[in-house]
Amino acid sequence: MSRPALPWPPRPHPTLRLRLTVVYGALFLVAGLALLGVTYLLFDQQLNQTFESRFGIGPGDRKFIRIIQDGTLITGDAAGAWMRSQEVGLREAAVTSLLTQGTVALTMVGALAVGLGWVVAGRVLAPLRVVTETARRIAAAPMAERGLHERIALGGPPDEVKELADTFDTMVERLDHSFDGQRRFVANASHELRTPLTLNRALVELAMHRHDASADVKRLGESLLEINARHERLISGLLLLARSEQEIADRSHVDLADVVAHVVAQTAMEAAGAGVSVREDAGPAPTTGDALLLERLVHNLVENGVRHNVDDGTGWVRVASRTVPGGLVEVEVSNSGPHVPPYDIPLLFKPFHRLGPERVVTGRGAGLGLSIVRSVALAHGGDVTARPGEDGGLVVTAVLPRAPH
Repeated sequence: MSRPALPWPPRPHPTLRLRLTVVYGALFLVAGLALLGVTYLLFDQQLNQTFESRFGIGPGDRKFIRIIQDGTLITGDAAGAWMRSQEVGLREAAVTSLLTQGTVALTMVGALAVGLGWVVAGRVLAPLRVVTETARRIAAAPMAERGLHERIALGGPPDEVKELADTFDTMVERLDHSFDGQRRFVANASHELRTPLTLNRALVELAMHRHDASADVKRLGESLLEINARHERLISGLLLLARSEQEIADRSHVDLADVVAHVVAQTAMEAAGAGVSVREDAGPAPTTGDALLLERLVHNLVENGVRHNVDDGTGWVRVASRTVPGGLVEVEVSNSGPHVPPYDIPLLFKPFHRLGPERVVTGRGAGLGLSIVRSVALAHGGDVTARPGEDGGLVVTAVLPRAPH
């Protein structure tokens, strides 16, 4: 069976600076050749006029030419022939000298012009490089809205490039305001929704605990409380997500080993109820940041590991923290559980996405766990990755900068 033909690798395209330099050089070469040609025509015309004025014979005129060459007197037609040969030789020598030296001079000055064109093109395109580098930094930000605070703020005269940079700054500023408004809306809406949910819970609990409440009312109350609790978790998650997407300004020293030990102790009861054993391997992992947000990061990872697990009593979750090369620390949470296709893993970090096919209102999670984990990690200058486990489940790793010594 023959192998399929491999596609040709893409050829590199010349840069705009190189193209401008080539254009400058070509224009200079054309102008130099035109100047050399005009100089030759003027020189030839001047040479003809010189010979005609000195040795030419006008109508009705007679001119006697006597030439002594090597002691021999030449007159008449012989002298005229000698003069014509001298004219031809002088013309050829002059033309050869003009073309040769002109070509050498044109080559040298052309090379200098190309070099100057390269320098001038670089200076002209320098503002465009500033625009490009700023746009690249914004696009390479871990989250799109994180880089929108940066501006080009290009100085210089009001030309086309500055107009482009100012237009780009205006666009980025409008996007920044849009993302800020979106985050404020989520936070404000979540705060406003908490009050009626708290009131609903109080009314349902009051109805359930009445002495004349029937069994049907109590069962209905339990269902309503479960739905209410899920909505409260959803709102708390939205608030935490909106908060975690802000830059961390006030940082404190946090050892992730202490956070891991604390979270494992907190989730021990839920893990025991689900028949899942949690193994802790907390090594030193010093970092800086918001302690509450970092605790929420580890808590969400462990909680997901417990909830998305096998239900036969043999499930396990392993939580480890360590220092890794490159000035980084990491928290790794792995678990047993169903196999996860690799193409589904990026979707797990999107808000409200779950592994299970069902999305019932009584579900225990709101689908924000890993979204919050990624937001917290990015706010601390880190990142989160996930991969399928060898025997099922997931291995999620949160990497953060190590605290300076």
